[in-house]
Amino acid sequence: MISSEIRTDLALEAHESIRNTDSCKSLHGVTVSEYDRKKSHTHITEVNVTTKNGAKAIGKPMGTYITIEAPRMAQNDEGSHREISTELARQLKKLIPSLQKEQSVLVIGLGNRDVTADALGPAVVDHLCITRHIIREYGKAAYNKEKMHEISALAPGVMAKNGMETAEIIKGVVKQTSPDVMIVIDALAARSTKRLNSTIQLTDTGIQPGSGVGNHRNGLTEETIGIPVIAIGVPTVVDAATIVVSALESIESDMLLLEQDNPAVQKTFHDLYNMYVTSKDIDETIKRLSFTISEALNIALSL
Repeated sequence: MISSEIRTDLALEAHESIRNTDSCKSLHGVTVSEYDRKKSHTHITEVNVTTKNGAKAIGKPMGTYITIEAPRMAQNDEGSHREISTELARQLKKLIPSLQKEQSVLVIGLGNRDVTADALGPAVVDHLCITRHIIREYGKAAYNKEKMHEISALAPGVMAKNGMETAEIIKGVVKQTSPDVMIVIDALAARSTKRLNSTIQLTDTGIQPGSGVGNHRNGLTEETIGIPVIAIGVPTVVDAATIVVSALESIESDMLLLEQDNPAVQKTFHDLYNMYVTSKDIDETIKRLSFTISEALNIALSL
């Protein structure tokens, strides 16, 4: 099926894509729970992958995936963004181990600053409250507090600009600074246009940079880095094939299904898989999203 080849970074969408197929019988080890949060006007879906068979069926590593769907996040409404930040902080605290104790936390902003749709990670890092250097120089008294997390951050850039794998840079930083936990921020690829810029995924499985757009890099996980890795992502792009499939489905056209084995159709969709589309106001959107996520991190990492 052409539509089944469409890439997505969201575990929720991966589960949805097989929920109504024969593969659903292989979903032993995958549990899904959903609920609404009226205060933040969000819909929360938690996908737990607990077995290797479940991981194979859904195409995602074993672990917990929390998806926050917040349509208001795509709007320029400061009040709504504050509520979403608070909800994101609440969900983040569920994934970070022993957050009530003082810890050294390293925040990584993945992405390319020069590509707006991929600049979410570096933009979030720019707005974080960084404390590690102040605490080490002057102590917690500088903040008039008795307990504080040591927060450090890094935006390592991309291999095309620095010639190094992101994982190589991060491993060096982790070796030198010895953080207790790492939080990685990245822009994701979605399967559904309705989730563009309005969905946040959190997971305790780490991240595979570039996987959503077929540009696989070395993974950032607890197994490869040596410390717990929490990933936060927002889908900022969809591939062109998704848009075409969605449009045909919306007008209930059977043409795609009838012609999908046609070599010409296959070639067209193959070309579309390499084209990624984002919203026309992505520059302002990234700016808003970066404030929302950075505010959530500042809330979650305060004692």
